[in-house]
This record gives sequence, C-alpha cells and structure tokens, in this order.
Amino acid sequence: MPLALLALAVGAFGIGTTEFVMMGLLPDVADDLHVSIPVAGHLVSAYALGVVIGAPLLAAVTARLSRRKVLIALMGLFVLGNALSAFAPDYHWLLAARFLSGLPHGAFFGVGAVVATNLVAPERKARSVSLMFLGLTVANIAGVPVATLMGQHLGWRATFLGVSAIGVAAIAALALLIPHDHTHAPAGGLRGELAALRSLPVWLALGTTVAGFGALFSAYSYITPMLTDAAGYADGSVTLLLALFGVGATAGNLLGGRLADHSLRGTLFGGLVSLVVVLALFPVLMTAQWSAAVGVTLLGMAAFITGSPLQLMVMEKAAAAPSLASSANQAAFNLANAGGAWIGGLALAAGFGATSPAVAGAVLAVLGIAVAGTAYVVDRRRTAALTATPGRLIATHVPHPQESAHH
Repeated sequence: MPLALLALAVGAFGIGTTEFVMMGLLPDVADDLHVSIPVAGHLVSAYALGVVIGAPLLAAVTARLSRRKVLIALMGLFVLGNALSAFAPDYHWLLAARFLSGLPHGAFFGVGAVVATNLVAPERKARSVSLMFLGLTVANIAGVPVATLMGQHLGWRATFLGVSAIGVAAIAALALLIPHDHTHAPAGGLRGELAALRSLPVWLALGTTVAGFGALFSAYSYITPMLTDAAGYADGSVTLLLALFGVGATAGNLLGGRLADHSLRGTLFGGLVSLVVVLALFPVLMTAQWSAAVGVTLLGMAAFITGSPLQLMVMEKAAAAPSLASSANQAAFNLANAGGAWIGGLALAAGFGATSPAVAGAVLAVLGIAVAGTAYVVDRRRTAALTATPGRLIATHVPHPQESAHH
C-alpha cells in the first residue's frame, strides 16, 4: 500500500477527532461561554450541518481542479475552522467556526476515497478506502480521549489548537506524499459529476448508507444511558467503553476493506445482517457488565464492516464522475447520524426502555438490507438488458470485478 494513504489517514484522524471531541467538552465550553449544556449541544449540530452542506457543495465547486490541490485546500479550510474555534470570543462565533470546520469534512473523505482507489490496483480498492478511514476510527480510540483530557486540563481552546496542528501536519503529508500523476482534474468537470447523481443505483447506494448507519446512530447516540441505567456501569467508566467501540470500529473497518475486495456486495449484506443481530441482542447484552462491553465492541465492528463497501459502491455506481457521489455519501452518513438519533429518541420518549433505541436501530438495519436488495435487483436487470441488447448503449456503471462474478 502506498505511503500516500498515510497522508489521507492523518487528515482523517484530525477530522475524526474534531468531530467527536465536542461531546466530551460540552460542560467546559458551556461553563466558559455562560450557556446551558443543551444550547452548547448546538455546536455538535452546527458541525454536522456543515458536513451535510459542504460535502456536495465543495465537491461540485472543485470538480475541475486537481484532486491533490483540492485535498490540500480542504485541509487548509479545516485548520482555519479549528483555529477560529480556539480563538472564538463568544458562543455565536464558536457556532460559526464549528460550522466552518464541518464544511470540508465530507468533501475530504469523498475526494480522498477517489484518490485512494486510484493509487492501488483494482483488487485492492476497498482496502485502500479502509486504510484512509482508519484515521477516523483510530481517532475514537486515541484522538478523542487525549483531546478531551487536554481540554479538561489546559482549557477547551487548547484542544482546537491541537487539532489545528494535526491539520497542518496533514497538509505537509498530503503535499509530500500524494503524487501529481494520479490526481489530475476529472475530465467531465461539474456537468459530469452532476450527471452521476441522476443515476438510480447511486441513490439506492446512498439510501443504504442512510439506513445502515442510521441503525448505528439510533443506538450509539444513547449508549451512555444504556451502559449506566441498564448495564449498571458508573459514569466514569463510559469513556473506556467508548474506546472499546473505537477498537471494534477499527477492526470492522479493516475487515470490511479486506473482504470487500473479494466480494463487495457479499460484505455489505453480511455487515448489515450482523448489525441487525447485534442490535436485536442489545436488550440481552445490556443485562450484565461483561456482556455490555462485548456488545459495544461488536456494535462498532458490525457497523464499520459496511463502511468501505458502501463508499466503494457509491463510487462505482458513478464510475465516470465519482467525486461528487463519493462526497454525497459522507453527507448521507451525517444525515444517518441525525436521523438515527431522532428515531432512537422517539423510542425512548415512548417509554419502551433504555435499550429500545437499539431495537429501533435493528429495524433500520433491516430497512438497509431491503434497500441494498433493491439495488441488487436493479443491477441484475441492467446487466440483463446489456446482455440482451449488446449494440445498445445503456447508462450504467462499470461493475466491480468480484461483484460481477457474484452476479
């Protein structure tokens, strides 16, 4: 695997750290800026909104530029947003800075995934994407806990300065390690990128992301009350257990990348089925502390097995112009974050118990399987149409070698 993937992983590590660290810093930020914790919680939402808006917008605006230059510029915007967060004079300035920090998130992962797959042989594409995402999952194990401790002992502003430093290191790594010859501007430009989004298979792949990761966030958004109210853990133990989730996510991400290079669709269906099983078992797993720890780890593993296959599938459905579709998948991921948390909250508010968000997540994962199944049927029909009328051009994607073998 080329060293350039390390540069992408460093950027992903910084992005993952700044995305999730705010949850642990909310009490400190709220106290320092004289706002309530629920109001401070809008800082999390502002970042997510920046991701959803910035992912397709920045990918579209930069469609004619060299992908290497785009990645460096996106990381520059990331550094600016976090530096402004560190020096924000009041809550409203911090809210704006968090929105700005979220803007490059989705486009960086979207364009980065395209660059990663261009750097390796076709049979290693999914693995290359998983290695870029490794920075995101490792951030949950090391980056977020360390940044949270830094914020608690040196002040929350020091955390964002530290994240800015990671961004500067990522810019240096991108400039040194990303080769020029693999990152030329796509020939289709903006028109080609937008045309890719008119494809039904692309939207079905995005729908699978929303449902599949909505299932994860339905449960994960309420993992703390599950661990304390149902499993009986003390509040102080939750941070260690969330690190276990990061360990599971890292293992699942690497496993999913390796398996998807052999069978893209098989890995996707396997990951979604395992997610249904884990979430459905959560009410039982949360009855004892040891099984709850196992459940949190398995949740991270099952969910992130599907990460690389979903990213690669979206890119292959938009094979002629993958940058915008790839970035849109990151927007779909954050929509899943918000939508899953909302659905899990409905289950809690209805009085179904502390573990009910996980059961609601299992239902969402079943929906994800249904959407993925629909995408499979559509692909089969398009393949059959191509076979029946070989002289006729039909707008479709170039199938993954292993994927077509499984057809």
